[in-house]
Amino acid sequence: MNKQIIPLLLLCLSTSLKAQQYRFTQQDSLRGSITPERAWWDLRHYDLRVNIDPDEKYISGSNAIRYTVLSEGQSLQLDLQPPMKLKTVAQGGEELSFETRGNAHFIQMQQPQRIGETYTITAYFEGHPKAAANAPWDGGFSWEKDPEGNAFVATSCQGLGASVWWPNKDHMYDEVDSMAIRLTVPKNLVGVANGQLKGVTEGDTTKTYHWYVENPINNYGVNANLAEYAHFDSVYAGEKGSLPLDYYVLPQNLEKARQQFEQVPLMLEAFEYWFGPYPFYEDGFKLVEVPYLGMEHQSSVTYGNGYQNGYLGYDLSGTGWGLKFDFIIIHEAGHEWFANNITYRDIADMWIHEGFTAYSENLYLDYHFGKEAAAEYVVGTRPHIRNDRPVIGPYGVNQAGSGDMYYKGANMLHTLRQLLEDDALWRKILRGLNETFYHQTVTTEQVENYLSQATGKDLSAFFNQYLRTTNVPTLEYRITGPRLEFRYTNIVQDFDMPVRATLDAREIWLFPNAEWQSREYAVPVKEFVVDRNFYIDTRNVAAP
Repeated sequence: MNKQIIPLLLLCLSTSLKAQQYRFTQQDSLRGSITPERAWWDLRHYDLRVNIDPDEKYISGSNAIRYTVLSEGQSLQLDLQPPMKLKTVAQGGEELSFETRGNAHFIQMQQPQRIGETYTITAYFEGHPKAAANAPWDGGFSWEKDPEGNAFVATSCQGLGASVWWPNKDHMYDEVDSMAIRLTVPKNLVGVANGQLKGVTEGDTTKTYHWYVENPINNYGVNANLAEYAHFDSVYAGEKGSLPLDYYVLPQNLEKARQQFEQVPLMLEAFEYWFGPYPFYEDGFKLVEVPYLGMEHQSSVTYGNGYQNGYLGYDLSGTGWGLKFDFIIIHEAGHEWFANNITYRDIADMWIHEGFTAYSENLYLDYHFGKEAAAEYVVGTRPHIRNDRPVIGPYGVNQAGSGDMYYKGANMLHTLRQLLEDDALWRKILRGLNETFYHQTVTTEQVENYLSQATGKDLSAFFNQYLRTTNVPTLEYRITGPRLEFRYTNIVQDFDMPVRATLDAREIWLFPNAEWQSREYAVPVKEFVVDRNFYIDTRNVAAP
C-alpha cells in the first residue's frame, strides 16, 4: 500500500472528530460530563429487550435499569437520542414524569431514593433509530441485505453513544456489573448480542434470543446483529481454562470463515502471553460477520474485513508484515483488553483504547514472527502520524483527541519498551495493567502513574511530550572530528529521554536534554545513527 494513503480507519475518525472541534454546546456537556443527575446513582444491571423490524427499520422495547443510590437525588438523567422516542418511564408500577432536553431526559423520581438502597426504573422506547452513515465511525443501525436479499443488520455507536438506539446512562465512567439482552427478530433471522446465549423463545412470526453478560460492560460495547447466520464453534484452552469460541457468519462465507478464523486461537495465545488472561471467560468470545468493517463489541467482536489479511487487503505498515494477519481479528480483539477490560472514563482519553490496541498489532507479530518483524511493522506505521492535534482531547464534552492516538500511541509505547531494556519487565507491566485495572474505567493520569511506578521512571515529561503536544522531539547533533555534540529541541520542559544510537558501528546511549552536551572519542567520528525504534526526529546541524 502506498504510504501516502492515510488509512480509512484514521481518516474517518479524524474527520468526524475535527468537525466538532471547539464548537461545544450544552448537549456536549450533558453527554460528556458527570452531571449532578448522573452522579447520585450507580449502575448495577441492565435488562434490555429490543424488538427489531428490519422491513420497517423500526425498533421498540424496554430497558430495566437497576441502580444503587450513592447520595441524595430525585432527578435522574437518562439518555436517548432522537429520532428515538422515550415513551414512558416507570418505577414500582408508577409512571414517572420527565423533562426532555435534546438527547437527555430528566426523570423525576416519586418515591424516596434512600442512600445505599437499590432500585429499578424501566424505560420504554420506540422509533426509527439513526441509520449509520459510515459505520463504524459514523454509526447507528446498518440496515443492509445479504447477497440473497435477506436482512443483514448491525449496530455500531462508539463516540456517537449507545443512546442512539436504546435508553441508558450514556457516559463511560459508569458500567453495569452485568446485563441481559433479549433480541426479538423475524423468525428466519438469528439475533446475536454480547455474552452467552441462554435460550431462544419462538413466537408465531418471531424468535427471541436471550443473551446474558456476566461481566461489567460499557454501553458502546453492547451490540445487536441480525442475519440468516450460519454458526460454528470451538473451545480455546487458555490461561483460565476452557474459553468458548463462537462464530456467526453468512452461510455463503462459512468455509472461508472456518479458514480465516483460525487466527483467533493465535490471537488469544499472543495476547494472553502479553496482556494476561482474556478478561471475559464467563461470556465467551465471538466473531460476528457484519456489513461494515468491524468493531470491538465486548465478547461479540464484529467482523467485515472480507476474509483476507491486512486492512481490507492492504498492509498499513508498508513493510509486508501487515499482511501476516487479519487486521480486524487482531486489532478489534485486542480491544478486549484495552477498551473493554480497561475502559476510558472520558473519551478525551481514548488513546488508552487505541494506542495500546494499535500497539497490540506489533506484539502479535512479536509473538509469532519475532521482535524484528514487530519493530519493522510499528516503525512502518509512522507515515500515518500527522501531529495535527494532541492525542488527548478536551474533557467533559464527549470529544476525543487526534486520530494519531493509534500509531503515535503505538510508537510511544514501542519507544517506552526501548527505555526499559528488559522485555520480561515490559511484559510484566502490560499484564499488570490488565490486572490492576481489571474491569475498571480509568483516566490517563491513572495509567501514567502506574507506568511511572512500574518502570521506576518519572515519565511525566515523556507523556506530556507525546500525548499533550504535537511536537516530535528532535535530536540535533553536530560532529567535529572526534567530538559529538547533541541536544533536544522541540520538547516540553524537563524532557530528557535517553536514546540509543550507533557511532561507527558501536552501540552507545546518549542522555540529551535541552542544553548542548558533548562527548570526545579517541578517533574522528565517521557515522552516527539514532536507533529507529525511538520515535524522535534527528537533525545534523553544521558546527558553528
